[in-house]
Amino acid sequence: MTDSQNTSVPARPLISCVLPPSRELPEYAQLAESLGYERMWVFDSPALYGDIWLAIGRAAEATERIGLGTGVAVPWLRHVMVTASAIASVEELAPGRLAVAFGTGFTASIALGQKPMRWADLARYVTQLRALLAGEVVEVDGAACQMIHSPGFAPPRPITTPLLLAPIGPKGFEYARELGDGVVVASEPPGGRDPRWDYCAMLIAGTVLDPGEDHTTPRVREALGAHFATGYHAAWEWAPETVDAMPGGAQWRARVEERPPGERHLAVHEGHLVAVTERDRPVVDLAGPEILGTGWTGPASSIPGRMEHAAAGGVLEVMYNPAGPDIARELEAFAAAAQGG
Repeated sequence: MTDSQNTSVPARPLISCVLPPSRELPEYAQLAESLGYERMWVFDSPALYGDIWLAIGRAAEATERIGLGTGVAVPWLRHVMVTASAIASVEELAPGRLAVAFGTGFTASIALGQKPMRWADLARYVTQLRALLAGEVVEVDGAACQMIHSPGFAPPRPITTPLLLAPIGPKGFEYARELGDGVVVASEPPGGRDPRWDYCAMLIAGTVLDPGEDHTTPRVREALGAHFATGYHAAWEWAPETVDAMPGGAQWRARVEERPPGERHLAVHEGHLVAVTERDRPVVDLAGPEILGTGWTGPASSIPGRMEHAAAGGVLEVMYNPAGPDIARELEAFAAAAQGG
């Protein structure tokens, strides 16, 4: 995230990718680096995936250039000093390559049976973290904290890793304008680019269609199935009865509600963004052409126009989240489409 990126508006955003922590993540990072991806962001959801900081550290050691990021970290899962120390450790492995984005933790929290953080609590955490990285003494939970690492155990302070926020709703954007070095969003930010933050990265999904592929193509269904099913997960969390109006939704909800009330969140979010579970398979099979509306799904020729539209809306980086059994194919196809045209 250089000064030139912050002050100029490119015709197209940079491309990055976002993946969950897994054993294969270092290989995907190496591939993404070779394909010209700017950054690899990593999910944070301990009930669903591996550890985010271990994964980022492994990716850092496996690569030389590609940026790395938390996409997005959930503050309440870790003491703020634990996060400060993790940032310092990655900065030693890959100086200047890390960006850290934080969110309130919708799926990561709900999969643990907890509510997302309040924005005020997230703001306090980010403020404390920024001060710790600067080398200051910070009061945390009523006690004085400071990064007192000796030489060789962390970089000298200040540590200037960019700290971004993933805002949802007006309150989230207000906190982002006040505290964030940038934002990570799921759609173009309201009102376009905002001078009160430096950077905007947008999360997308989808698959690049080869000639002749459509919703009946097995590869396409597998690449899109996990993201399509996530719509059911989200609908159930907001208002369970609304799922009934979705294809196969009543049956899907009945299967979820076979679990005791205190365990249903475990059923709903299993496989989130990475797998089509036995419970989700029927709704994916019933999706029909609707599944092609998932993310930026379309032929390679459709991607440059979407990139340009995102740039016009204030997006400087597109975070592509591939899914399905062939992540390498998805990364290669998206990079070729986004860089072509």
